[in-house]
Amino acid sequence: MKKFIALFAIILLAACGSEVSPPTQDKQPPAEYFKAVCYHPVNVGKIQRSWEYLDQDLDLMKEAGISVIRVYMPITDESVLDKLAERGMKVITSFGYNQDSVYDLYSGTYLDYVIKYKNHPAIYFWELGNEYNYHPEWFNGDLMNWYTTLEAATDAIHTVDSTHQVTTAHGEVPDSTAMYYGRNLDMWGFNVYRWDLPASFVTDWRLKSDKPFYFSELGADSYMTIEKDSLQQGVNERAQAVAVSNIIDELELHAHEFEGMTLFSFTDGWWKAGNPAIQDIGGWAPNSSGVPYDGSPNEEFWGIVNIDRTKKEVFTAVRDRFKKE
Repeated sequence: MKKFIALFAIILLAACGSEVSPPTQDKQPPAEYFKAVCYHPVNVGKIQRSWEYLDQDLDLMKEAGISVIRVYMPITDESVLDKLAERGMKVITSFGYNQDSVYDLYSGTYLDYVIKYKNHPAIYFWELGNEYNYHPEWFNGDLMNWYTTLEAATDAIHTVDSTHQVTTAHGEVPDSTAMYYGRNLDMWGFNVYRWDLPASFVTDWRLKSDKPFYFSELGADSYMTIEKDSLQQGVNERAQAVAVSNIIDELELHAHEFEGMTLFSFTDGWWKAGNPAIQDIGGWAPNSSGVPYDGSPNEEFWGIVNIDRTKKEVFTAVRDRFKKE
């Protein structure tokens, strides 16, 4: 009987203890993906990239929660890389196919850049080309000229740099040819413009591959070519802010399924569509009917800040999402 009472007491204490300290459940940590912006700063009236406002730009990026920049041609001024590193920021370095032999793929000089800067702390990864699958005219009408270059460059970089990943920025879901010649890439980048609903891309990609990927371009411009759904025609920062907010919010639900997102772009580019001294309406980009909310990519209105660095409405939307606790 004493043994029974003692056993009952032990069971009772255990039961009471379980009520006071219930077992904790493992919680999945929040997904961490890199938050980037495309960065090609060109001053008013100019057509070449300039670092004149670099310090101000990097401070604005940090304020918005952006820690990575994506450039369309290598940064040759090492002091720029140093300033990125000082702020704890990184750069996705894109190599173009033919950039007059300045660290480009055609001449093979991209490898010189990789060897020179692979140990710099600002380097994030190497990116080969930017949606070249949309531009056979750049390759004598034959995209195989691009795909064989992509394959060779991927292998060449792996030979001289075992630390950084090699990627490409591809327009939408790649076909079987692109998949084959990109088979040795460490990761894929994708420029995706599906209105303000990009998450369907995650499913489409997973049907083809389990290789990691990031969004190399996402976003919207701040000019409405037409009036639509209460969004007025003309300069319309609200339309851009709504679209980018919806894009980020939808992808947040899939944050464990991709490596990062890159918004296009940091500042408006007055050099793209006409007279670089004024902000022109128009411009053109391939496969752009999915640009919200008018299906028209007004090329000089994509910045999250204006060319004078005043913040657009979208800047606050980005900051509230990229820096939320």
